[in-house]
Amino acid sequence: MSWLERVKQQTATSAPNGHADWNVTDTQLEQRARHYKARLIKESDLESITKLPPKEMKQTIERLVYRMIEEERAIIPRQEMEALVRQIINESVGYGPLEALLKEDDITEIMVNSPKEIYIERKGRLEKTDVRFKDEQHIRHIIDRIIAPLGRRIDESSPMVDARLHDGSRVNAVIPPISLNGPVLSIRKFNKDPFTLDDLIAFGSFTPEIAEFLQAAVKAKCNILVSGGTGSGKTTLLNVLSASIPNGERIVIIEDMAELRFEYDNLVRLEARPPNMEGEGEVSIRQLVRNALRMRPDRIIVGEVRGSEAIDMLQAMNTGHEGSLTTVHANSPRDALGRLEAMVIMSGLPLTVDVIRGYFVSALDLIVQSERLPDGQRKLVSIAEIGEADGRIQVKDIFRYVREGVSEDGTVQGRFVATGYVPRVFRRMQAFGIDVPETLFREEVFS
Repeated sequence: MSWLERVKQQTATSAPNGHADWNVTDTQLEQRARHYKARLIKESDLESITKLPPKEMKQTIERLVYRMIEEERAIIPRQEMEALVRQIINESVGYGPLEALLKEDDITEIMVNSPKEIYIERKGRLEKTDVRFKDEQHIRHIIDRIIAPLGRRIDESSPMVDARLHDGSRVNAVIPPISLNGPVLSIRKFNKDPFTLDDLIAFGSFTPEIAEFLQAAVKAKCNILVSGGTGSGKTTLLNVLSASIPNGERIVIIEDMAELRFEYDNLVRLEARPPNMEGEGEVSIRQLVRNALRMRPDRIIVGEVRGSEAIDMLQAMNTGHEGSLTTVHANSPRDALGRLEAMVIMSGLPLTVDVIRGYFVSALDLIVQSERLPDGQRKLVSIAEIGEADGRIQVKDIFRYVREGVSEDGTVQGRFVATGYVPRVFRRMQAFGIDVPETLFREEVFS
């Protein structure tokens, strides 16, 4: 059953007056909203309207509602009229109570735990909002509104779904029986304007010296693995690093869900596809990585490695696709290597641990570790080089962030430091004609 069919069914059965009860309170405004929404469903082709471009879709609904009001000769104050139309649009083709939150630029995450428990992340800190849903069915309606245009479904046989909004924001929804307390919805918002290197410096994520090194590493075609936990800023950092790639190359981007945004002349974007309702048609990240090798790429960028595609990515880095970039979920550079090792083993190839670790040393140059601190700040806490000594993998820090304490307002205090280690990639930068002073690596504290 489609979301619209479900809405029609509930419109006919949810309330004695035949109007769907989607709203939080039973005010006169909300009664009118239910009334005109019911008419829209009954008298117009709402399914077709929802397929229009967002601006045209809203204008169409607005025109239809105004016509209905005129037909009924209803007397509604202008201010209430605007609020009425806005609510009908939000509930019919928008995202209901979440619409206002989605429009606030400083909100980075929206988390719906229950109808009356909606949290947001703002500037790295969690806040409980006064936004409310009527009931669990209201949340289900909004979930269906999000995933229906994507041809996805969520039901008892498939109770979890990942999707994205038209602006690129990531959505995850879970419903019973997996979610014990009712439907759960999480939205990670997509920034309208991608962050730049200067933005991250201004945020205090790293210093100008570290930014200079990262840019040089990308230009010198170092293979870089960005590591970090959930919400640590891995994707943002990957986007910033990718934007530093010099023109004149061919780049293939592979993502589970399209998020990377940077301008480039010769760019190919590939997105994995989940199975359809019949369990068919899946296109995995691993398949895309293998296909990308046939597309004559200079660099391959994988949004995140999660499974057996790790071996294909490492092989690509080892076979002429230098300067490739990817991310992995891990809490430290060493944990990142452990995760990659497990993923390679998952591929099923008969490789010994020594061979796998040899891949790491020959394929990866740098691991950049990102972390979200307890106060919400996102910091680049380590840049490490991978090497080998006495048959063992060595991970040597070039730069790191040292925490020094917490201020009275809960802000984490710390400094960025250079360890004094001069990495091998410094010689590579010189070979590429990139002017990076060796004094950059001198052991010192950056302001």
